[in-house]
Amino acid sequence: MQTRPLGRTGIQVSAYALGTMMFGPHGNPDPGDCARIVHRALDGGITAIDTADVYGGHGHTEEILGKALRGRRDDVVLATKFSGPMGPGPNQRGGSRRWIVTAVEGSLRRLGVDHLDLYQVHHPEPGTDVEETLGALTDLLRAGKVRAIGHSNLPASEIVEAQWVAERRGLARFRTEQPHYSILNRGIEREILPVCRRYGLGVLVWSPLAMGLLAGRLRRGGTETPSAGRLHWARRHMTDERKLDAVEALVPIAEQAGLPLPHLALAFATAHPAVTSAIIGPRTLDQLDDLLAGAETVLDDDLLDRIDEIVPPGTDVGPVDVAYVPPALAQPALRRRSA
Repeated sequence: MQTRPLGRTGIQVSAYALGTMMFGPHGNPDPGDCARIVHRALDGGITAIDTADVYGGHGHTEEILGKALRGRRDDVVLATKFSGPMGPGPNQRGGSRRWIVTAVEGSLRRLGVDHLDLYQVHHPEPGTDVEETLGALTDLLRAGKVRAIGHSNLPASEIVEAQWVAERRGLARFRTEQPHYSILNRGIEREILPVCRRYGLGVLVWSPLAMGLLAGRLRRGGTETPSAGRLHWARRHMTDERKLDAVEALVPIAEQAGLPLPHLALAFATAHPAVTSAIIGPRTLDQLDDLLAGAETVLDDDLLDRIDEIVPPGTDVGPVDVAYVPPALAQPALRRRSA
């Protein structure tokens, strides 16, 4: 599998990264099967694995992954994320120094490692000064607990702010961004990807198969329906008529090119020059094998132009339930002048 530089970190990673959100009770509950997926991915050329402390419920996925990586830790670029809720208390989450120094120790313990190759802020933290977060992460870098730091789901303006704060305060810079990106949701092409290129950030995109809509199995009028779990946390996305229409328009393009739809979708995501890796999240070995079979797929300009006609560059076909919504959009009071 092709490898690419992770921004300007000097680290090389595979064009596909293994995502582990499906490891555990919300996906594949069999730790042995999850370990087999990890080993098959490594044997298939994947060198980057992404997880998060909240996956599987309060660290369960990190524990599964840590056991699976025993004896193969040096084969992977290991990334995890923090800031999601890890308990009922208001200080068991977020981007404060108080929480970061606790969260990293928990992840290191569950993963069974002495350092993380990439430590990422999972979601923007509007209530926390970015200098506070960068200060704590800089100390983790100097202590050798992490090798690089990044963020996920950040708006373009906050990416720029973080870079400026790091420069002016003499702190470590964020080196990566992890945004949502697929044929159906191309909004990051407008500002986020250009900003990432400007600052030399590595980009690991999540859900390039649009949470399964581009896997080729969920079709209008088909017999397969979204799982209850996905309908629970992504109902608008999975049932959006505009997205279903776009999928139906993409299917004949893939067929004419002689490609399975998921191979087309992943090749599209990795074709953008700002994208380092596409994170795939298989639940089974068969799903992983199907995706690895398309790792060498390259789309020509004619095919990319036809995709642009269905979903224009820089546009989203409907919302994504789990995407970050800035406070100015989520809170009506911030848009309405008080009396």
